[in-house]
Amino acid sequence: MGAEDGYFDKGSFLTGIDNNRIPHILVLGGINMGLITKASRMPSPGETLRGDSFYASPGGKGATQAVAASRLNSEVKMIGKVGNDIFAEILRENLKNNGVDITNIATDPNKSTGVGVIIVNSNSSQNHIIATYGANLECSKDQVEIVTNLISWADILVLQMEIPFDISIQAAMIAKEHGVTVILDPAPATKIPTSSYKHFDVITPNQTEAKLLTGITVHDKNSAKQAAKVLFKRGTPIVIIKIGEQGVYYLTKDESDFVPPFKVNAVDTTSAGDAFSGALAVCIAEKKPIKESIVFSSAAGAIAVTKLGVQDSMPYSTEIDALRNNNNL
Repeated sequence: MGAEDGYFDKGSFLTGIDNNRIPHILVLGGINMGLITKASRMPSPGETLRGDSFYASPGGKGATQAVAASRLNSEVKMIGKVGNDIFAEILRENLKNNGVDITNIATDPNKSTGVGVIIVNSNSSQNHIIATYGANLECSKDQVEIVTNLISWADILVLQMEIPFDISIQAAMIAKEHGVTVILDPAPATKIPTSSYKHFDVITPNQTEAKLLTGITVHDKNSAKQAAKVLFKRGTPIVIIKIGEQGVYYLTKDESDFVPPFKVNAVDTTSAGDAFSGALAVCIAEKKPIKESIVFSSAAGAIAVTKLGVQDSMPYSTEIDALRNNNNL
């Protein structure tokens, strides 16, 4: 992309980060228990289909991205809500065991903990998910106040779409006022008011989300480029379109490019996007160049699909480095 396209704008919002300390990542978002079954296909209406296997895995997009960032040598604080039920303690304990600060996870006594029921196709490893968000949807001004209290600690604020969007917007505005970079993973796919894009520094939709947000069917590099331009013009400085097995297209004020995928044997694609987002937050906090950040994050997503589980599948730095070295990247 050249200057004639109007996207060259020198200067960066990625300033003020001390490279002598590890990244500080603040995550506001969903905390869910994943209940995963594998089957050869989706059942037809009224049909009971015999599954191949079942397992439970702590999840939620916010919590999983928090684990992803923590496993990549960052300090991570999680903000969110769970219910007063059997899943809540399991989810808290798993986050704690992965090095995530759980001090600011609240309990709603009147709602269930969020649950994701996931059917994974045994043949293609693609997944179908029904999410019941429960306590996540009760996030309120109390969580915004926590963001206000912690934002001076943070390098990056990571958001998704599993809590009320107005709460995320309020948190993003606070972060921007303090010069903290805001990353939005617009998942699950939900419409976003055009006026809201200016509150995010980075947005990372996949193909489904990009189509919902822009009306453009994203199926290759060229269509991803068109969708990215739409989102960029709405006011988000870095747009990253994830095209599944085809790779990643990105557009910034200074550059655009396509990053090809890492070739791996996928067994479960459930949390590839969360691994990508957690890794991206760490890379941006470390002020790595955007293309290097996306290569690293793509490797994280690729490793995640080779493992079963949600948070359990989040990779460590050594795994990412090994995959990149094997691919000379």
